Amino acid sequence: MKRILLNQSRVLAFLLLNNLAIAQPQVFSLEEARQFAMDHSYILQNTKLDIVLAQKEVWKTITTGLPQVEGTANYNKFLDLPVSLIPGEFFGEEKGTYIPVKFGQDYSSDFGFTVSQLIFDGSYIVGVGSSKIYLNMAKQAAEKAAIDIREAVTNAYYLALIGMQNKQIMEDNLANSYKLLKETEAYYKNGFREELDVDQMKILVSNAENEVLKADREIKIAKVVLKYTMGYPLEKEIELTDSLATYITPLTRSKTENGFDVADHIDYRLAITNYQVTERLLKLEKSAYLPKLSGFYNYSKTAFGDDANLFKSSVSWFPSSMIGFQLNVPIFNSGQKMLNVQQAKLEQEKALNQQKLAETTLQKDYLTAAADMETAREKYENDVESHQLAERILNKTKIKFSNGLSSSSEISQFESQYLQAYGAYIASIMQLLQADLQLKKALGKL
Repeated sequence: MKRILLNQSRVLAFLLLNNLAIAQPQVFSLEEARQFAMDHSYILQNTKLDIVLAQKEVWKTITTGLPQVEGTANYNKFLDLPVSLIPGEFFGEEKGTYIPVKFGQDYSSDFGFTVSQLIFDGSYIVGVGSSKIYLNMAKQAAEKAAIDIREAVTNAYYLALIGMQNKQIMEDNLANSYKLLKETEAYYKNGFREELDVDQMKILVSNAENEVLKADREIKIAKVVLKYTMGYPLEKEIELTDSLATYITPLTRSKTENGFDVADHIDYRLAITNYQVTERLLKLEKSAYLPKLSGFYNYSKTAFGDDANLFKSSVSWFPSSMIGFQLNVPIFNSGQKMLNVQQAKLEQEKALNQQKLAETTLQKDYLTAAADMETAREKYENDVESHQLAERILNKTKIKFSNGLSSSSEISQFESQYLQAYGAYIASIMQLLQADLQLKKALGKL
């Protein structure tokens, strides 16, 4: 009996520990969150499938120029044999008369195969090269999607970190306000404070509680967005290991980079690939003027009979075979090919303009991002100082209030001033982090 109870206790302990292990939230650093998104994002999974599809398209195009084999088989029964008219004079009849005659047998069957091989086709040569460019474009699109996902994950991670810091500050503020309320109530009971002071402190506590609840909801929302962007199950919990200081401190010390290489940016490389596509389309339209040459070989066997069973050993099968070439030469199509070539040239010119626009746009984005980064850095430094000043003023006012040298209205006033300064400080943190993200994206280093 004791052994049974011992075994049951061990099983229960194992199940309990297993459930606790399952319930533990997974922890992520920013880099781990990005990597998880690279492996599990539904968007990136689709871009990987697009690359596989493009690879299949390359082989699909190549196979059109490889030998093609086609087999055929037929089995026929004439319900009525075709009638041919023979001049009657062949059989001693009068001239101008005809005698109906049926030739053939009721049943026939044949089978065979045809082998064809493309020898020359200008559109095939262009198509193979174009399919490889299509594959390259699919890879570049996947690269751009990965950059967008990393940006989205980083933004969501930053928002969650800011929310966590904000909640911590709001909880500290709530604890201080609650402590001040208790002190004020004690002073009021001893006749050193008015009821108005107690009510004012209750309002401060209530406002602080609301700020804590608001901060908690913002963290939940930020984590939901982060999990969604990562491709992580929304019903599971996650914990973040990084701190804001890890990312803020280097940004306050570093200086903005001067210049960058446009050629390395994914948007510019996509524009170049798009231009290459239009080049291939122009060659494809020009190839329509070229002849097409193919060769073929055909082999078949045929049997005839009045009996439905043509597969008896007594039935003869008559073979036939043929080899040949087929040449198609375009001669005249009322200018359709010429118009197609002209349209392709216009599309190529548009693609070249798009390439130049992409280069100019990237330069503009870099200059704008660099200026925004400097602005964000300066604003952050100013807001840090304002936040620290507002905090010192509020703390000194609370001390003066505890010593009976300040009124509750002054505390309320400086509390609002502190929250306003703190809100500006939090906003400047996000602005600085986002400016850094946009600068890295403009540089092509995200």
